[in-house]
Amino acid sequence: MDNIYNSVIEALIFASDDPLTPLEIINAIKEIDGPDNEITEDDIEKTVDELNIKYDQNEIAFIILKIAHGYIHATKPDHAKYVGYLSTEKTKRRLSPASLETLAMIAYKQPLTKPELESIRGVNSDYTLNTLLEKNLVTIAGRAETVGRPLLYVTTDEFLKYFGLKQISDLPKPREIEEIMKDEDFLEQKRRIMMSGVEEKAEEELGSELEQENEIESELEEDNENAIE
Repeated sequence: MDNIYNSVIEALIFASDDPLTPLEIINAIKEIDGPDNEITEDDIEKTVDELNIKYDQNEIAFIILKIAHGYIHATKPDHAKYVGYLSTEKTKRRLSPASLETLAMIAYKQPLTKPELESIRGVNSDYTLNTLLEKNLVTIAGRAETVGRPLLYVTTDEFLKYFGLKQISDLPKPREIEEIMKDEDFLEQKRRIMMSGVEEKAEEELGSELEQENEIESELEEDNENAIE
């Protein structure tokens, strides 16, 4: 494979907002240089490995990850805490505890029906399922061969992308989750997220109080004007 394609592959991955599959890279190259181009998925994988070695040798801040069946540029894990601190927009879009709980159950037990999910959670899951469907984190994969033929829910490639996973088997095992829960960095990140949530709630309450005060002041002014007349 010509060396020029190393840069082409790097540019394509860099320019894509979503994980770019090897087939998409091959199609893009053949669309420009002709269908007779002999580039293969092995060539792409080799190029990605070489690029990551170069990034590491030159202490570049990012790497190319393979997640959700495709390649994407990402910052190195060493910088995750710093980048995460600035990711306020993602924090605002974070999932509620109920949505995370529902998503975790689907991820570990998929395909899962709504009755099975509600049997485990013990509460109605209509709202959380709709939220996850709207965010494209879960999708409907057919119907179960049981009474009533309820819908089956599974996670999507967007779920893999959201959590930075290559495949569903990369999910941590229950034992590993227990270890993560005890990690100091995790506890600190959890504390920050909780504090962010408290601050947002306080701001909402303050805004509501100010709005009520303004309404009361307007009513008093209107009463005074009427009394004067």
